[in-house]
Amino acid sequence: MTDALHLDLLRLAREAARRAGELLRDGRPADLAVARTKSSPIDVVTEMDIAAEKLITDLISGQRPDDGFLGEEGASAAGTSGVRWVIDPLDGTVNYLYGLPTWAVSIAAEQDGETVAGVVAAPMRGETYHAVRGGGAWVTGAWEGERALACRPAPPLDQALVSTGFNYVSDVRAHQAEVAARLIPLVRDIRRGGSAAIDLCDVACGRLDGYYERGLNPWDYAAGDLIAREAGALTGGRPAQGPSRDLTLAGTPGVFEPLQGLLEDFGAWHD
Repeated sequence: MTDALHLDLLRLAREAARRAGELLRDGRPADLAVARTKSSPIDVVTEMDIAAEKLITDLISGQRPDDGFLGEEGASAAGTSGVRWVIDPLDGTVNYLYGLPTWAVSIAAEQDGETVAGVVAAPMRGETYHAVRGGGAWVTGAWEGERALACRPAPPLDQALVSTGFNYVSDVRAHQAEVAARLIPLVRDIRRGGSAAIDLCDVACGRLDGYYERGLNPWDYAAGDLIAREAGALTGGRPAQGPSRDLTLAGTPGVFEPLQGLLEDFGAWHD
């Protein structure tokens, strides 16, 4: 039976993601500009990233003042309740800056260090993906009601559609390109969407057979990782490890293992 607390955390996450998504979709200024940069001059933050994170943290702390936060744009608080919210207010900022539709709001709730609820809202798709630990994964769409998610049956690896992402630090990106060049002859094709949260949900939806990326932070994958797992996918990183900055990986069973082995052989986790 799903814990009542986890369902309440999911409810709050869905409400926060909905409101932040509406703010980002409807409030995007025509003259949207870069507010600051992070790891490199092309790793950007906009004023809307900051505004969305404030909306989310204000809403959650108003209802659960003792919870902690870990947010991409600086929200950080230890909390005393054992619950921590891991927030990416705008995953796919460069897409958003350029007016591309592949961006999302990602909110996960952890209890005692374990992710128990996750929501990824993709307003330009008209879809919100969500999961609670042990309760399966679901999508709610603007053009359909709520339906359960399940990853695809595993194809042979050479017929697998795989997505990845690239870092904003030039030498890391160059190494990632070398890994992708070695991998692409061995799979059906490689996609690059620009939002880790959406890529993980696309594995859950059966729109991708696998996804991998180096250099992610917990807010990039916390919600999407839970959604993918609850849809039947396998997730992790390097062998015997969970997702981390070294490597984040998700795939349908039967694709995950050989893909993980190839990425380890190719040294996807280091320069």
